[in-house]
Amino acid sequence: MARRRERHPRARSELKNLSYEIFIGVLSILSVVNLVLALVIRDPELRDVLLVMNVIFSIIFLIDFTYRITTAPSASRYFFVQYGWADLLASLPLAELKILRLFRVFRVIRLMRELGPRTIARRVLRDRANSALATLLLMGVLVLQYGSLAILKVEEHATGANITDASDALWYTIVTISTVGYGDRYPVTNAGRIIGSFIIIVGVGIFGTFTGYLANAFLGPGKSAEPADQQTDASSADATSTVPTHATAPAASAPAAEPVSAGAAEPATPSPPAPVPAAAPVDGSAAELAQLRELLSRSESALADSEAALAEMRGVLDAAG
Repeated sequence: MARRRERHPRARSELKNLSYEIFIGVLSILSVVNLVLALVIRDPELRDVLLVMNVIFSIIFLIDFTYRITTAPSASRYFFVQYGWADLLASLPLAELKILRLFRVFRVIRLMRELGPRTIARRVLRDRANSALATLLLMGVLVLQYGSLAILKVEEHATGANITDASDALWYTIVTISTVGYGDRYPVTNAGRIIGSFIIIVGVGIFGTFTGYLANAFLGPGKSAEPADQQTDASSADATSTVPTHATAPAASAPAAEPVSAGAAEPATPSPPAPVPAAAPVDGSAAELAQLRELLSRSESALADSEAALAEMRGVLDAAG
């Protein structure tokens, strides 16, 4: 267990966004499956669909390699130790190098094993927005590939068909997923219409969810943003808390005058007024101005009590003289 915890920091340094890693891993598996399908399928038009998808995967994997090597803590370590060279070669659109894409799958599996299922589940649930986006992108890729293969398979040799090659099938699937529907390509068989209906339903769900994701990303309130009035109140409260709030106790009244004999001791000198606490610098805040006014009022009251005590002492001294 201790060893597993020690390996977590290294796993996190290699691991990008978890949803992104799962997306790349599934695409790697799909590209290897396409390699097997290309060996099994004999129809040249269906193989052209797989060839186009291979080019799309190669572009995605090349972008992934660039992203990893530019964000890696050590580019040389990623390239030579973490099989970055295999990522680079696997991103080339060559059938002989597709098998190297398994290194991506092995890396994702190893990193997920080091993190553990609980950590993976917690991070996926916490990052629901990116998880939903990765799921939608993956679903779009799957529908584009297998929808094109399916519609081409059932429509290619049908009477009056207008979806007869790979470009027609891919074009029809793209405009159907996006719910545009130009109408220049359409299925003429019952099986083709069923497949087209499925593509339309999935496309509406993909683009509807994707539109909601973009709206939330651009129009949603920022989590770190704080309203200006809250910041002003907080700064005023901090400034007010630095001003002393203790009040100067009023001076005690002198005792009533008594006849003073010649040998009596002189009355005690009244204590000077209590010092007024230094006021905090005024920065224009209404709360601070109110605090300063209250402090000034208490100081004036204390000074008036001191003057009254001095006047009473003078009367006692005059009576004694």
